[in-house]
Amino acid sequence: MGSLYVGSSGLQTSQNALNTTAHNLTNTETTGFVRQQVQQSSRSYLKLSVDVKSVNNKQVGLGVTYSRVKHVRDYFLDKIYRRESGRSMFYEVSTEVMEEVEGQLGEMHGEAFQTSIEDFWTAIQELAKDPASSVTQGLLVQRGTQLIQRAQAVYSGLSAYQDNLNMQIRDQVDKINSYGKRILELNDAIRKIEAGGVEQANDLRDTRDLLLDELSEMANINYGESVNGDVWVQIEGVDFVKGPRCFEMGVFANEETGFYTPFWPQNASYTEDADGNKIYTEESISNAHVFKFNREISSDLNTDIGGLKAMILARGDHRANYTDVATKEAYNSNQSIVSQSVIMNVQAEFDQLIHNIATKINEILGTAAGVTTGNVTYKDENGQNVTLNNAQYCLADSNGYMRKDDGSPIQMFVTNSGSGYKKVTLTGPLTDAAGNPVLDADGNPIQSGDVWVYVPEDANDPSSLLTISNLQIDQELKQKPSMLGFRLEDGSEDKATANALVDAFKDESYTLNPNISKRSSFVSYYTDLVSQIANTGYVSRSIYTDQQSIMESINGAREQVIGVSSDEELSNMVKFQNAYNASSRYINVIDEMLEHLLSTLGV
Repeated sequence: MGSLYVGSSGLQTSQNALNTTAHNLTNTETTGFVRQQVQQSSRSYLKLSVDVKSVNNKQVGLGVTYSRVKHVRDYFLDKIYRRESGRSMFYEVSTEVMEEVEGQLGEMHGEAFQTSIEDFWTAIQELAKDPASSVTQGLLVQRGTQLIQRAQAVYSGLSAYQDNLNMQIRDQVDKINSYGKRILELNDAIRKIEAGGVEQANDLRDTRDLLLDELSEMANINYGESVNGDVWVQIEGVDFVKGPRCFEMGVFANEETGFYTPFWPQNASYTEDADGNKIYTEESISNAHVFKFNREISSDLNTDIGGLKAMILARGDHRANYTDVATKEAYNSNQSIVSQSVIMNVQAEFDQLIHNIATKINEILGTAAGVTTGNVTYKDENGQNVTLNNAQYCLADSNGYMRKDDGSPIQMFVTNSGSGYKKVTLTGPLTDAAGNPVLDADGNPIQSGDVWVYVPEDANDPSSLLTISNLQIDQELKQKPSMLGFRLEDGSEDKATANALVDAFKDESYTLNPNISKRSSFVSYYTDLVSQIANTGYVSRSIYTDQQSIMESINGAREQVIGVSSDEELSNMVKFQNAYNASSRYINVIDEMLEHLLSTLGV
């Protein structure tokens, strides 16, 4: 009679194996599904007798058992896949950013900023041919206006893209946090199912592994599984999911730019308001940033992993301007990511071009108006005597050459708040840079009168900077370009000033940033900038293309392990169906034997 149990175990085991095979076939196209492999084993043997002289004891088998369903994965391939998918996403984001920057500059849409530069350069050349012509003067001002407008359009486009990336960063952080909470829920569900040691929560494990795959694209993760089946996760070396908790990322919004900075609330200090709400500041989260950018971005150091990091790096931490590339110390400082940020680097170098053009043209016009360097003593708004040493100034003269009606020197480019000169009244002798008295036309020292003094740009006062976002053509000059005159007191044309403008555009004294030795003129600077962007984009695209090849290779090897082969599963189905039929026939044979035995014995 016991032989019937052997047959029934075969039926039951084969049926379970067929169910597992059908489950595999059903989920052939399911994303993240891992094929399940049936493992069978023999049941315990029934010992009939013990004979020490025999090789084996006399035993009889009790059938087959469905021991477990194996979750087929390769731990090492998973590790490699997740690391390389994060690196691939990093360079995919970098490539997309470079393409967007190229588009913002208009090089791909027929509205290249290069045209604005060339038109302004042409206007200067035409001015040099006929400086006193109101037509060439008007053309210069018109082209200058177009240059500023187009530059502001490009800069605004770059800033808008920063804002776009900023919102993507916020969404990505929310997505990461939701994944962390979902992994925590799956940990609990898997633990409950597997606690008895009977079942394996393979489908839930597949869902959890898929979350790890997607999480690895967004950030550099470490992970592992505890003895009770829980998965722990670290992001950038900091606990994210551990035990019963998910340590969610926070985002801090900068008051000035609105840029979000992901940080770890558990590592940050804070204060509380009257309602008990936590209040964070730039200083309080300074040691709790999720991403540290004080290390070189390198595959060798594994610092080029994760789409979220690539977005933050591309966006940068502020709107960059020429001050960010003014010195090598500022550009390469550990406190600055300008040199590593695509958008900020372009913003700073582009702004530097416009700033240099504006300051150089203003300087040439100022020299023509009689601006010189000396020491000026006057009373400030508090009534205190102040001496400005090595200040740029000129005597107030409303009838002077290259002067406005108020006697100030003409500046073509001014800040939105107005001219860079202020009018002061002398309270002491006016001296030159060497300390010698400045004499009037009669040979007497100048000790009184009004003087226009240049107010230098202050990096701590954005409103004083001649940056793209704070730049305009002088409104009075815009309405009356003929103010330039270009005709000296003796009635001759001021060819020298016009030629100085031409020479300024051809002077190769400018570099894109402190790390580049190649010098450019205003004419070639923009071409060099576009070439730099194109080269950087080519490098990013090349790395991304290589990463795609690597990912295809790794994913192919991984799919060979975890993927469902319909041919193999159909073969297994035939095998298990035959096993089921064999068990059924075995039971029939036993049944016939028992029937024959009973009928023969006459029972």
